Amino acid sequence: MKFSRSLLALMVVIVVALVVVGVRLVIWSGQNSEGAKAVPAIGGPFQLTDHNGKSVSDRDYRNRYMLVFFGYTFCPDVCPTTLSTVTATLEKLGPGYARKVVPIFVTIDPERDTVAVMKEYVGAFSPDIVGLTGTPDEVAKVAKEFKVYAAKVKGDRPEHYTVDHSAILYLMGPDGRFVAHFTHGISVDDLVAGLKKHIG
Repeated sequence: MKFSRSLLALMVVIVVALVVVGVRLVIWSGQNSEGAKAVPAIGGPFQLTDHNGKSVSDRDYRNRYMLVFFGYTFCPDVCPTTLSTVTATLEKLGPGYARKVVPIFVTIDPERDTVAVMKEYVGAFSPDIVGLTGTPDEVAKVAKEFKVYAAKVKGDRPEHYTVDHSAILYLMGPDGRFVAHFTHGISVDDLVAGLKKHIG
């Protein structure tokens, strides 16, 4: 009986110790070396071509927030809906806030989305939206940095394909680091509130 009680006590101590270690691991997994909350590794340096044919990089947008969305001009609904929401949001924010944010539309279909196509497309929404394209390798690299999913879906003809893709708006800080994300279908009012919260 004494042996059983000792064994039981030892087991209790071990379980408590494991729980404590588990809790610390959960806390450490969400912190960096200084104890601050870790920021997801989303985004990174990029080199692409804007809708005016100019070579640009992420550093061209420093000191402003970037509101980044990945899509393509042949997209039937998600992309035009999102860009319409972004346009209405910037209008509702007004010039003071809008000057702090550069909305960026990155194509995931560079084969069809040439500079000329991107220029016409983003111009249909707002003169403030920057359209970015590039070579397939350049675009794939940026999509990977932002953890973007994209996959071609064959159509009845080779040129009639569509592209399945994730539909997330990424807010990047003036230093180029990830700040927040907004899911597809967000309302203009909610996006306005979200941007005000993070931009200040």
